[in-house]
Amino acid sequence: MQSDLSGASLTSRVSRRHWLKQSAAGFGSLALSSLLSESALAADPLASKAPHFPARAKRIIFLFMTGGPSHVDTFDPKPLLDRDDGKPLPFAKPRVQFNSTGNLLKSPWAFRQYGESGAWVSDLFPHVAQCVDDMCFVHSMHGTNPAHGGALLKLHTGSDNFVRPSIGSWISYGLGTDNSNLPAFVTICPTLGHGGINNWGSAFLPAAYQGTPLGNASVPSDKARVRYISNSVVSREVQRMQLERLNQMNREHQAVSGLEPSLEARINSFELAFRMQTAMPLVEDLSSESEETQKLYGMDDPVNANFGRMCLMARRFAERGVRYIQVTHSDSNVQWDQHSDLKNGHEKNAREVDKPIAGLLRDLKARGLLEDTLVWWGGEFGRTPTAEGQNGRDHNCEGFTMWLAGGGVKGGLRYGSTDDYGYYAAEDKVHIHDLHATILHLMGLDHERLTYRYAGRDFRLTDVEGNVVHQLFA
Repeated sequence: MQSDLSGASLTSRVSRRHWLKQSAAGFGSLALSSLLSESALAADPLASKAPHFPARAKRIIFLFMTGGPSHVDTFDPKPLLDRDDGKPLPFAKPRVQFNSTGNLLKSPWAFRQYGESGAWVSDLFPHVAQCVDDMCFVHSMHGTNPAHGGALLKLHTGSDNFVRPSIGSWISYGLGTDNSNLPAFVTICPTLGHGGINNWGSAFLPAAYQGTPLGNASVPSDKARVRYISNSVVSREVQRMQLERLNQMNREHQAVSGLEPSLEARINSFELAFRMQTAMPLVEDLSSESEETQKLYGMDDPVNANFGRMCLMARRFAERGVRYIQVTHSDSNVQWDQHSDLKNGHEKNAREVDKPIAGLLRDLKARGLLEDTLVWWGGEFGRTPTAEGQNGRDHNCEGFTMWLAGGGVKGGLRYGSTDDYGYYAAEDKVHIHDLHATILHLMGLDHERLTYRYAGRDFRLTDVEGNVVHQLFA
């Protein structure tokens, strides 16, 4: 027979509480009231929590470029690549490659220096180039997986072969939200491929910390909504009555069975969903934004409108206290994955995102939000300096570029480097684990202390690796 710590049998404990509930003296109500007090003392999983130490950033906007943009064609110019176009790579290629490649392929685009920092940007990004003094370039990124699925999971969860919580879920778990009517983690038009929901899932963390998707990559952003956010059949007043009755039944169950984390999470999710019916449509409705602001994001141009709307929604979520917002540039194909026709493919992609990204950075800065909002740009890997076929580039996880802006990073900084041709990270190498540790640190979270016990061990986003790159901090 199962016993509690006092030695009383589970059967006698339940019957005693049942007797108290039924007693005319009202002891059952007192017991229920006491249990509700215990429940109230148990923190709302999404309640705002103190960081481990003073944070530089309060929130993150991750601009995810699905498929792997080419660093040697965007932000990492290589003069020797231009000089030696068509020649063999003068050193060994990685032992593991996604596809076979041939000789060196120079970039089709010219690079120019911009801003006081003199950062190099290719002609693919004329609008973003005007913001380089607010941007911190990390040119020595490297990962461990040259395949989209594994690389996406590694970037989002820290693991390329297990189901683990996403970085947005870890941050939600560590910090909660500053808006009790919205989720802590929102992902706008995420791709359903290459890991799909695992890239914004909470895995073994409580379900309250998983990302809330708005649409997906195959849905235009003006149609992207949280599913079932409205109820056309039942009024809010009736919904409130239904929810209160459901909560009463759940609390009565807890009075008998004791506190159950899964049930507590379910109760909180019902309450949040009810509150979101009012708060979420207000964020999604851009009609209150001025014509000038919408133009800033390129929403007056059909080429920019889709991604521009996503970036503008990201700003609206950020200013309302959502901790982690992901904006994914993708479509039914893998957007930046130019194994062939590099010039046309990258030019199409860059035209779609260039003005909206610059608009987001300028808008955040004008509103005083950039200083405590970390904007993070990148793909799951870069691309090879060698040619695949006649005019494409293969996946390259050995060396690539990401950039950060705002949120306490040093604007105008170029950190690390790849080799002379852009194949391998060479100087001040930054692994994905190091980037995760650094991002968590900017949010006031120690990546070694942000743990969750599951299956008999403590897990963390960076597993047993990761070093904070303090040189990136302002």
